[in-house]
Amino acid sequence: MKRWVWLLIVLLAVGIGAGWWFREPLWNHYQQLTSGVKSADNKQPKPDPERYAVLISELARWRGDLAARYRKAPNAAERSAVEHDARVILEHTLPAMMRCWLGTPWDFNGTTATPGGGRIACGYFVATVLQDAGFQVNRYQLAQQPSGNIMRSFLDKNACVLSVGQPYDQFAAALQSAHPGIYLVGLDTHVGFLVKNSDGFRFIHSSGSQPWCVVDESRDEAGVLQRSSWRMLGNLTADPNVMQTWLKAGKITVHGR
Repeated sequence: MKRWVWLLIVLLAVGIGAGWWFREPLWNHYQQLTSGVKSADNKQPKPDPERYAVLISELARWRGDLAARYRKAPNAAERSAVEHDARVILEHTLPAMMRCWLGTPWDFNGTTATPGGGRIACGYFVATVLQDAGFQVNRYQLAQQPSGNIMRSFLDKNACVLSVGQPYDQFAAALQSAHPGIYLVGLDTHVGFLVKNSDGFRFIHSSGSQPWCVVDESRDEAGVLQRSSWRMLGNLTADPNVMQTWLKAGKITVHGR
């Protein structure tokens, strides 16, 4: 038999043997690639419970100072100025609090109260952040409501804009020109936050889709938002009643209870 034929047989045997020997690490690598798990040099953000605790404390101090100013305000103009300052503080701090949760795993029954301390469902993510921001609401009762009821617990019906069957491009384009603020967004079977500023919007939520954790998504990345045919929006921080309730530490009654 010619020499090159023997060489070919040896190479094939070595290749088959190596493939069998390394079958387990190769299969594990394939599973990692197909399951969407990121490699070490492209890690998911990690939850930051320490920073979260600091933000809660700082926001409580700010709310106390602003509440004192609000009580002493001699007229409507002064009270309006305090409400404006409260809105600025919340629009700065709330997104930072939300992002402390990034990477916290999602679970339909997840109820953890601490970033990275367990798993969290979409409703519990929203309810926990709002309670920790100083809104006097029972997070368990709020989280267990449909998204529409979660929104109506904070906002009047006329402050919630519903669109059904609207193409995502039209919805996103309209949102681009909407007022800045921290929005609650209710979907078919989901709820989350939309952070809107002059650059556009971000969708921050505990995702029951890949990568199954709390995520911060751009307009183009927000697959859950795109796929939903039912979308309800309400601007929390632009609503004077919401700001007054936060300043006065007013109790929020959960809609539908």
